[in-house]
Amino acid sequence: MTDKPLHPEDQHLLQEALDYHATKPYGKIATLPTKPFESQHDLSLAYSPGVAAPVREITANPKKVNRYTGKGNLIAVVTDGSAVLGLGNVGPLAAKPVMEGKAVLFKKFADIDVFDIEVDASSNQAFIETVARISPTFGGINLEDISAPNCFEIERALIDRLNIPVFHDDQHGTAIIIAAGLLNALELQGKTLESANIVCLGAGAAAIASMQLLLTLGACKEHITLVDRRGVVHGGRTDLNLYKQIFARTTEQRTLYEAMENADIFIGLSGPNLVTAAMIKSMAERPIIFALSNPDPEIHPRLAKEARSDLIMATGRSDFPNQVNNVLCFPYIFRGALDAKATIINTEMKIAAVKALQYLTCEPILDEIREAYPDEDLEYGPNYIIPKPLDPRLRGYVPTAVRRAAIESGVAGQAEI
Repeated sequence: MTDKPLHPEDQHLLQEALDYHATKPYGKIATLPTKPFESQHDLSLAYSPGVAAPVREITANPKKVNRYTGKGNLIAVVTDGSAVLGLGNVGPLAAKPVMEGKAVLFKKFADIDVFDIEVDASSNQAFIETVARISPTFGGINLEDISAPNCFEIERALIDRLNIPVFHDDQHGTAIIIAAGLLNALELQGKTLESANIVCLGAGAAAIASMQLLLTLGACKEHITLVDRRGVVHGGRTDLNLYKQIFARTTEQRTLYEAMENADIFIGLSGPNLVTAAMIKSMAERPIIFALSNPDPEIHPRLAKEARSDLIMATGRSDFPNQVNNVLCFPYIFRGALDAKATIINTEMKIAAVKALQYLTCEPILDEIREAYPDEDLEYGPNYIIPKPLDPRLRGYVPTAVRRAAIESGVAGQAEI
């Protein structure tokens, strides 16, 4: 990775961020006691001899662990540091600021406690074994910033092995937000998911998971074209991993430019400035562009809108309309899963989150949201297809839908006895 000179404003922001993290106490998270701890009597209740009482209760009935400990509201955010933001394989130590940031978001938006766990693992199996062995501490596992295709194997192995929710946010959180925004955009553009031609630039964890979720929601596999660094993913290629093979098409298309012609939807989960205005012009009428490379999208919104006045566009940035932001999903899907004492986050729960986000977008906008975003047009339409992260109704809509889906699909846990 080569560093390019930074704009003075970016340099100022980076220094401000360093100062923010370096202010004592260092970092962004800390642990605090939740019970009184002011007297000798408090000490005797919190530790010896009083702590023996809940130990005995849990030994006799393990289901009582959530009553007497914080396990039921505690998530592990776990990484190996192999795919951190757009920075790549920085390793577990350098990944820690991001994992602490994730912990802050969990607490801020869903009141979920987090321990961030950075694992120095020499293999997938070593990582899996480490997480499995520490899992009794937690009510759920949020896998984070793990490179593809390793993330697929790791997540599947942990889901099969553990009886608590395991969720790789880079895959499923991104997929859920994309799906919710895309369903609204299709409605506004007078199109359907079943008939839409979709081009996805990128074939990593987020891209594969997003396409799989769209298939579940009704997209046609024959209408999905996956494009990676070597071009269109097609059946004649011999370099495809198992996950790309699922989307290998029989087609004469070989380049992104060819794939974009007459496409209804473009989803970018790749890198900056890979899409040209000419590609946008070649798309079908009323196209939908999700250029989600961050901070620099596959095509700048200004260029895309100059090329087509009939498009709907989303990015990963907060300074443009329609930000695809995972914070709309992962705190709330875990909140719903923990509240249901779910043993897994299944497809039904993911779809419930999609639908809740989709419906919330169509609800009347609260005055406090308008005040928080005074320069934006916050009416359901081309510039508002996804809820804003500061919408307080997210805390009610999404966890409630996820919890209900867990119960109805039979993966909710039994109440403690």
